[in-house]
Amino acid sequence: MQYMKDQAELRSGVKSEDAHDVTHIYEKIGEPAFRELSVRFYDKVYDDEQWFKDIFKGKDKDSAIQNQCEFFMQRMGGPSLYTDRKGNHTLISRHKNWQVDPPAAERWLEHMKTSLNEVASIDDESRAQMLKFFTYTAHLLVASKEIMKKKQQEQPPEVLPSGKDIILTGP
Repeated sequence: MQYMKDQAELRSGVKSEDAHDVTHIYEKIGEPAFRELSVRFYDKVYDDEQWFKDIFKGKDKDSAIQNQCEFFMQRMGGPSLYTDRKGNHTLISRHKNWQVDPPAAERWLEHMKTSLNEVASIDDESRAQMLKFFTYTAHLLVASKEIMKKKQQEQPPEVLPSGKDIILTGP
């Protein structure tokens, strides 16, 4: 886990403890801002080039918006709607079957930055803090995928990591 955190810090330019200082944001901006952010983000995703849209293939847009919105709210100090509905799985295990590589992470971040800037109800301080969290986390997911791929190459199939052994709960 420390290797992944180190890689995320190196690649994102954001320290882990700075990225995770987000538990106060829900109180500041509220549910409508998170919902608008998620809607704007997924509008961009589903209008993107095919290679990027294919990452989300099989996921309906409304469910994707709901999942992201609830996850962000919970992670940033809001109600536990996401965990109540989806269970207590880690972010890494939720993304284990998705293409999470540097180009995908950068495209994800591009859409998220644009969406953040479009939501007028998110203040500048919250926007900057959220962007740190998103940037660090995107690079953490890339690092986790690289580790799992390396383990798959090194280990026989019966002992492959499932992604559930990696927990992302904070700094």
